[in-house]
Amino acid sequence: MSGAAGSGPGVSGGAPERVTIKDVAARAGVSKGAVSLAFNHKPGVSAATRERIFAAARELGWAPSVTARSLSSRRIDIVGLALCRPARLLGLEPFYMDFISGIESVLAERSCSLLLRLVHDLDEETGLYKEWWRGRMIAGAIVVDLREGDPRIPSLEGLGMPAVAVGHPSLAGPLPAVWTDDASAVGEAVRYLAALGHRRIARVGGPADLGHSGIRTRAFAETVRQLGLEEAPQIATGFEEKEGARATRSLLLGARRPTAIVYDNDIMAVAGAGVAAEMGFTVPDDLSLLAWDDSQLCRITHPTLSAMSHDVHQFGAEVARVLFDVINGEHSGPHQVPTPSLTPRGSTAPAPGHAG
Repeated sequence: MSGAAGSGPGVSGGAPERVTIKDVAARAGVSKGAVSLAFNHKPGVSAATRERIFAAARELGWAPSVTARSLSSRRIDIVGLALCRPARLLGLEPFYMDFISGIESVLAERSCSLLLRLVHDLDEETGLYKEWWRGRMIAGAIVVDLREGDPRIPSLEGLGMPAVAVGHPSLAGPLPAVWTDDASAVGEAVRYLAALGHRRIARVGGPADLGHSGIRTRAFAETVRQLGLEEAPQIATGFEEKEGARATRSLLLGARRPTAIVYDNDIMAVAGAGVAAEMGFTVPDDLSLLAWDDSQLCRITHPTLSAMSHDVHQFGAEVARVLFDVINGEHSGPHQVPTPSLTPRGSTAPAPGHAG
């Protein structure tokens, strides 16, 4: 951002130096970014700081140029997405590949781009949002993997940055939520297995701190209770193949071995099928397996994996559409997309000894 000509501080003769935004920032005791925020009437500086900046600019005879103001107010055609997960898992997990492709399909229609960053924790992610927004790098953000009492939500609200939360409205706070009814889907999976005669049904879930993991855990336990089934363990994992394998091995070595297992993603279900074969169990005669997030993996595994299916590509596209509504001030409420539905395949069958 360039400034109007004037006498710069410390000039001792000759042609006056051009006063710059850096001079104003130094006089006001703030950063150049704070000066930019103040003159563009953006959140991020207090009223007192804003007035101090304006006073410093008046004292130095500085004002932002018309060209700079025009550039600073130009439309930003970039959407931000931060993912708190290992890069190697992102490359293996079909869900996020389909989800991001859905987002990109809508961005391409609008000649926009996606700024994707992997972060180590929520603090880093929160700081990244502040950096993106105050630096005018993005028009809005997509927030995924919501937690109970998620600290990102109040931070985003304070920034005033357009954002969409991907998750149940109870987790999204004031942010518009785009969500699937995971509780109903879990109930359908358990009732299907129970109808096949399974009385001991276990679950291998995702990280316990994820909001949707909590929703699925509670729905699973409640459906088991309603159906009068035996109480079975639910094991929290990090979604990775090795963790799915470890959890499956633990369940099959237990005193009350389940006859069916529900997995929170396809990678862990495929790993579970491998462990079952390794331990001498036949799927589905001895053990039924059911995956979440149907994918190509489920269709090429032998036997093919029964799964809770939903159109993840379309889910991502709908998230992007809602975000553009938010950016344009046209959307304020939660938006539910179709609930995952059961696709039976070769990995589920009547429980051992159940005649049907």
